[in-house]
Amino acid sequence: MPKQTRYKTKYEGVYYIISGKEKIYYIYYRKDGKQIEEKAGKQSNDMTPAKASLKRAIRISGREMPNTARRAQEKAAKIEAAGKMTLERLWDKYKENNADSKSINSDKSRFKKHLMPALGNKQPHEIIKLDIDRMCLTLKNMKPKSVKNIFELLKRIINYGVSRQYCGNLNFKIDKIKVDNLKTEDLTPKQLKKLLEAIDNSQDIQAADMMRLALYTGMRRGEMFKLKWDDIDFQRGFINIRDPKGGVSQKIPLNEQARHIFENHPKTEITKNNEKEVSEYVFAMPDGKPFTDIRLGVNPIKEAAGLPADFRPLHGLRHTYASMLASSGKVDLYTLQKLLTHKSPQMTQRYAHLRDETLKNASTLAGQIIDAAMNTNVVELPKEEQA
Repeated sequence: MPKQTRYKTKYEGVYYIISGKEKIYYIYYRKDGKQIEEKAGKQSNDMTPAKASLKRAIRISGREMPNTARRAQEKAAKIEAAGKMTLERLWDKYKENNADSKSINSDKSRFKKHLMPALGNKQPHEIIKLDIDRMCLTLKNMKPKSVKNIFELLKRIINYGVSRQYCGNLNFKIDKIKVDNLKTEDLTPKQLKKLLEAIDNSQDIQAADMMRLALYTGMRRGEMFKLKWDDIDFQRGFINIRDPKGGVSQKIPLNEQARHIFENHPKTEITKNNEKEVSEYVFAMPDGKPFTDIRLGVNPIKEAAGLPADFRPLHGLRHTYASMLASSGKVDLYTLQKLLTHKSPQMTQRYAHLRDETLKNASTLAGQIIDAAMNTNVVELPKEEQA
């Protein structure tokens, strides 16, 4: 290939070549004893001999690196970045390892919305207390429980990386987020009556029966979503709770009200391979698959009953079920724990004050009966009449 003609300019160390109709400017200079020659730019990109000369002067002064040195530095930076175990890379490994986790979808949302923007490109040992404080400011309008979940995810990701020697740990301890998670919802007799009427008037049989079942058994929303017809033991009178929140499968009694719900609840028919069959799930969508959300069904019932806006239609009825049993004074907390399938008694303790109040009322009643007996005027009969 013939050597292209170099055309000098009036500026020292600046020349150009012609490629087609394009002038391409080059600069050359010596630095650290080495002869350096590099492209300054094209005329079509607004490069001129004067600009090329200025670029040459900047290169000589050391304020900018030569192209070859800059490319070498960028390459080294990419190699270094590839070896860094940032929080984003740790999350990818954690997510892959925990793909079957029940909370992985919620964790994905928390990481994408909150952790990635603030800390995603940092390695754990690079995170400082100020980073966490800034995050807290952006999360100040969120519920404490939500904030706690975000920081617990951060800890889990880092602990995962540390345990596998992918990274170092944080250089400080994240302050514990205090959460009052003992919200106990209950309904007055009047509210309960209006709710039962709204349930009976609802055309959404799936939502209505879920609300009935929550009220009569205290089952969790997720447990009802996963409930299959095979889980109902009509003969022995039990409901098998599949993969509950505590992790270990359990069973609860099938009372008469729940039995009546199941006996009258329609089974969802689906077409599979051109044949009709029944969905295995008790509460099933038209395609036979289980529900993952039922808010569009239960919220209109809640609104028709005039319940408070913050009352949770399904979880609130679980609390109502527990509160009624605790208030009766006839159910001890250990039994209530088993009925609610609580893993530990601490969660059941939130209802202790209801049971204690019932016992106090009973004790007060006993005292009133004795006082009444003491204040009653007893007419003593003659001895002969006593005989």
